[in-house]
Amino acid sequence: MMDDSDYGVTDSPKRGPTLSTSTSSFEPFDAHDPNLSRLATKMFQKTGEYISAELSSTVDDYKLIENMNRAMMGKVAEMKQMSEAIGVKNQELNRKYEELQPLLQKIDDIEATVDKLEAAAYQLDSYTIRLENKFKALKAKK
Repeated sequence: MMDDSDYGVTDSPKRGPTLSTSTSSFEPFDAHDPNLSRLATKMFQKTGEYISAELSSTVDDYKLIENMNRAMMGKVAEMKQMSEAIGVKNQELNRKYEELQPLLQKIDDIEATVDKLEAAAYQLDSYTIRLENKFKALKAKK
């Protein structure tokens, strides 16, 4: 079972039970061990140095992230300019293609006509060869 001393309750000769205001076992007017004081001071200094180093490391990390963000913003700006330039060139190419479309259609029409003429020329050549063979055959019979 727990008694009052487990909760920091102490008996005061003048006032009865009171709560202790101290969180350590040292009383304010007790003589302290100088070695313990030196070690405690050293511990607090080292802890302060450690926390400072951690904060410095965090600040460096944030500076690095900031520099990376700036570099990325520059790259994004470059990419934006490039994409805008590509968009302008694409519009120019589309306009030129529209201007050339009637000429390309004429070329397609001419090609179709040439194909028909070529087919007619092969037919005419074939017909001419047959006529020549008939003529030779008739000449040979005479």
